[in-house]
Amino acid sequence: MIRLASKNDYIAVFDSGVGGISVLRHLVRELPQERFWYYGDSANAPYGTRPTEQIRALTFAAAAHLMEQGIKALVLACNTATAAAAKALRAAYPELIIIGTEPALKVATDRFPGGTIAVLATPATLREGKFSRLVDRCAEECTLVRLPAPGLVELVESGRAESPETEALLAPLLAPWHGKLDAVVLGCTHYPFAASTIARLLGPGCAIIDGGPGIAAQTRRRLEQAGLLRTGEGALHWENSDPRLLELSKTLLKEG
Repeated sequence: MIRLASKNDYIAVFDSGVGGISVLRHLVRELPQERFWYYGDSANAPYGTRPTEQIRALTFAAAAHLMEQGIKALVLACNTATAAAAKALRAAYPELIIIGTEPALKVATDRFPGGTIAVLATPATLREGKFSRLVDRCAEECTLVRLPAPGLVELVESGRAESPETEALLAPLLAPWHGKLDAVVLGCTHYPFAASTIARLLGPGCAIIDGGPGIAAQTRRRLEQAGLLRTGEGALHWENSDPRLLELSKTLLKEG
């Protein structure tokens, strides 16, 4: 028997680790009356360097766990999990509102038509068909640069998002593009936590585009359409497959 969603159920927010907190902070601002259940799978992070089938299996396991908590929506606050598993999840759970995350390339091309735009993302996000289809829709409107950044997720997960190590990792990748880009799209939800370093390396003329506000607005729209918006006092439950990351998670939310 399918359990009907309730207005008082949780909105589950899932990420491969702490990166989805960059989305959670926008969700909490947009929907302060809602109850959120944040689940980070830091014990298995990073997802972005794993094979697609592994990413899909990990995402399905997390979704099954979150379904047991009583949820009315699932926000995949992870570009990699969305690219690998969102379509299959929607087929498996057609009654559940599932909000995915993808690089905000359309936002960038609308702001900078004909511009040079980079997408900074994990290797897995950049290789998936979902991203290729997004590029096909936007390619005629801009010059696109793909910038895979392996290693950055691990630095964010270790609490070193803005650190000399992050600058040392990103400088060889980004410094050649200093002053040459109109915008960089942050194609991983971990990356907004390193936005200051990214902006410094690319120069003041490069806009930093984060898809978090759009995800929060879409979540509100979907809940409103389904009659599932809640009233009253909001709440936030934290969970991580590596409990050592819970304090960092709370700190990152406050820093947002």
